[in-house]
Parts: sequence; structure tokens; C-alpha cells
Amino acid sequence: MHSRGKTVGLVLMIAGVVLAIGMGFWLGFGVKEDKLEASGAAFGGVLFAGVLILPLIGAGAFLFKKGADEERDLSRVREQRKLLDMVKTRGKVSIADLVLETNANTDKIKNDIYDLVGRGLFTGYVDWNGGMLYSVEASALKGQTTCPNCGGQLELAGKGIIKCPYCGSEIFL
Repeated sequence: MHSRGKTVGLVLMIAGVVLAIGMGFWLGFGVKEDKLEASGAAFGGVLFAGVLILPLIGAGAFLFKKGADEERDLSRVREQRKLLDMVKTRGKVSIADLVLETNANTDKIKNDIYDLVGRGLFTGYVDWNGGMLYSVEASALKGQTTCPNCGGQLELAGKGIIKCPYCGSEIFL
């Protein structure tokens, strides 16, 4: 998806350059035809550049960068939505399948899962050793004191995260 900010920024920068070239020719021909003094042309060029050209190019560069940042953020959101949809629809999915289907590495998948948990969008548990990700409703996991993977006693590992010290599974509430 192409960002409108990038397009508008590019158009503004091109307009600034075209206006600068046009103004340069106009002032140059004015001096050459003796209709304009060199000092007047220099003053006009500086004034025109300061009032119109530099703000156009500056605003264009700002919008272009902002549009590129938005595009990058939207791409990350799309990747996380795809990951969340895959897990929610299948109920359980192997991390290897997620890596293959999203063209990401295991660390990125892990970071995306933690990000989704932090936003309250994903509940379930992960068996990192077995490489499986399970989507379970939070109500089914709340109050659970034993690991659904190995039956070991669970420990609190962070906000919304409970970890099994025996098998390494993490439960996300």
C-alpha cells in the first residue's frame, strides 16, 4: 500500500525544484536583457527561495519521511494481523509454519507475539521447546495453576504472562 504522504511530499519537492529552475531562468533572462539589475535579481532570488521554494521542499521532505514511516508501521500491523489470524483460526500452529508463512525469523515471531499479548490481542500459550503456539480463550486459562503442556506448577513471569519453569511453556492472559 502506497502512502499518500509520500506522494504529496514527492509532488511538493518536485514543484519546489521546478519553481526554482523557472525562477532562475526568469531572473537570468531579466538580467541578460537589461530589464533587471543583478542586485535586484539576487534579492528576488533570495526572497523567492526563502518564501516559496525552501518551504515547499522542506514540507515535501517532511511529508515524504512521515509517509514512509506510516507505510512501515502499517506493514508491521499487517504482519501481526496475519500472525494473529493464523493462530486464531487454526487454534494451534507450529512456530515453524508461522516462520515459513510470514517469511520472518523465530525472534520476530516471538517479538510479535509478545507485542500482541501486551496489547491484549492474543491469549493462549506457547511451548517454545516443542515449537507450538496455542490460541485459547483467556477465561479458560485464568486461575489455572498447572501447565497445560507438562502439568508442572506455573510461575508469574510478567504482565499477562505465566511461565512453566519445567518445560518453558508460556501462557498469555
